[in-house]
Amino acid sequence: MRLFHGTDNADIARPAVITLGVFDGLHLGHQLIMKTVVERARMIDAVPTVITFEPHPRAVLHPQSAPPLLQTFDQKIEALSVLGIEQTIIIHFDQAFSQIRAEDFLRDTVVNRLHAKEVYLGRGFFFGHNREGNIDLLRKVSERLGFLADEVPEVRLRGKRIGSTRIREMLSQGRVNLARRMLGRPYGVEGPVVRGASRGQGIGFPTANIQPRNRVIPRGGVYVTATLIDGQWRRSVTNIGVRPTFDDGTEASIEIHVMNWSGDLYGDVVRVRFLHRLRDEKKFSSIDELKSQIERDVSRAANFFERAGVKRSQPIV
Repeated sequence: MRLFHGTDNADIARPAVITLGVFDGLHLGHQLIMKTVVERARMIDAVPTVITFEPHPRAVLHPQSAPPLLQTFDQKIEALSVLGIEQTIIIHFDQAFSQIRAEDFLRDTVVNRLHAKEVYLGRGFFFGHNREGNIDLLRKVSERLGFLADEVPEVRLRGKRIGSTRIREMLSQGRVNLARRMLGRPYGVEGPVVRGASRGQGIGFPTANIQPRNRVIPRGGVYVTATLIDGQWRRSVTNIGVRPTFDDGTEASIEIHVMNWSGDLYGDVVRVRFLHRLRDEKKFSSIDELKSQIERDVSRAANFFERAGVKRSQPIV
């Protein structure tokens, strides 16, 4: 996929089918937008293109209420490529850019620079100065400038609109199964493996402690997970919490025990996907009691993976 900061070097030799937005998490609603863009671009021999903004507009305009993002910037770009987007334009969002009128942006950038033939918006997305850009303005401008404009319908689950805010709420409650249904894939984080206290090794359950790059972490507890090591997803059990049995303090950690595997991951960047919540974190009266509970956790995780339809499942980006 071609990645451009601004439009100076974008592929302007070919027409484009474009969508624009923040697309945090690339959930099922976003995926429907990408599918629409990719399919329409294929039909008219155009470049499927995303225009996105960095940093998040709210982080510039209303930093106190800016949401923690579900994906890092690199994770989002990689996922867009998986979804078939061939060209991504990153617009640096700052106070100066926020003053640009929506119609001017459509004329100067979307049409004159990128030669848009079709432009699609997700429902409820606004852009331009004072959020004046919406589907109604887009359609009005498209008639004058000669491109097709349309709105992609929202995707709903249990009668409610799927959105990044709702996914964050589900993760904060530990409801990773519901978050997975809204994302169309398991939620995951990635980060480098750092040295911990090595207590897991001492009780027979070595763990990899990761320093997450993602800002959104599921609620503390124990989860069935899949961990990517050397290009292969491996079964694992992951604890998120403060290790109350050892009174380590209040700083939460992510500790991954990879089942039936041994090796040194220190310094490596690993990905872990959250598949199912097993229990809350708790304080045990002894190391032996903790070890017995971990044995039960690993056994329950093994049963989870052996269920029909789960054994061969592969988390995606």
